[in-house]
Amino acid sequence: MANIRDVAKKAGVSVATVSRVMTGDAPVNEQTRRRVERAMATLDYAPNAFARSLAFNRSFSVGLLISHLAGPFIGRLLTTVETTLRDRQMSLIVASGQSDAEQEQAAIHFLLSKRCDGLLVHADGMSDAALGKLADRVPLVVLNRHVDALADQCVVADNVLGGYLATRHLIDLGHQRIACLTGSLFKQDAHHRLAGFQRAMDEAGLDVPEGAVVEGNFTEASGAAGVRTLHERGVAFTGLVTGNDEMAISAMGALRAQGYALPHDISVVGYDDEMYARHMVPSLTTIHAPVEEMANYGVQLITALIDQPEQAIAHQNFPPRLVVRGSTAPPAKVGLT
Repeated sequence: MANIRDVAKKAGVSVATVSRVMTGDAPVNEQTRRRVERAMATLDYAPNAFARSLAFNRSFSVGLLISHLAGPFIGRLLTTVETTLRDRQMSLIVASGQSDAEQEQAAIHFLLSKRCDGLLVHADGMSDAALGKLADRVPLVVLNRHVDALADQCVVADNVLGGYLATRHLIDLGHQRIACLTGSLFKQDAHHRLAGFQRAMDEAGLDVPEGAVVEGNFTEASGAAGVRTLHERGVAFTGLVTGNDEMAISAMGALRAQGYALPHDISVVGYDDEMYARHMVPSLTTIHAPVEEMANYGVQLITALIDQPEQAIAHQNFPPRLVVRGSTAPPAKVGLT
């Protein structure tokens, strides 16, 4: 099996030059770089990751803390982060914290034990103070959450705008009685989406009917449960804003089971714009969450913090956008009563 000395001999350069070509840590003449790369390809040379780590006192890995391992939103995030890191010749190590402060701390301990060069953190349970202390120990980027003390290390979507756009769309169609099924309100993104809903209603001079806001937890089951709660409370509405697409799908099924035609009787708006949203019947009007854009920038920012922290500047508030499909229409009836 070829080693770095064999590559250097075949390319006619020093071992140090081969190392610089592999790491990109120092400029190398373009002709020399190509000669080294041809030698590596000819010899089928793959650098030993452990030796590389020892040589540079780095693991060339990034840890990712996520709330859970299931769901299309997390799938999009994971796929983009892993692909972008791989393109940068870095590895991804993943741990789940289940949106619980103690489990998130345990997951962080695990990632640090793997000598990750930096951390991407999608945390719901850890306090802002705990995240601040963690940032003092290791390069850190916070995903999908704003922390005042770490503002330049946060990559977030404008969820207030997203909630506003969803609700404003229904208002513009002529809906006046609009209900809202939220995600878990201890999570910042759910809280902000609700704030956007309330802002749109206030701006239009519309009252939110008593009991018309039901807290769910972003799961499919909570969508149907939220519709049942609205029915039990006797809330009349012709438009429904939901916390995410999973809740929207479940809510639509529950509404159909109660005899309502969609969108003729009730219009429904989701959030995230998952792949299946366009294939539903009717197709789902939703808010496109810029997950891939956020994940790509998160990787760009964490690698900058690892390599050149003084030059790392975060992009603030990636804007979501409304995607209009078949699940919304002007109100034709009273809706659910």
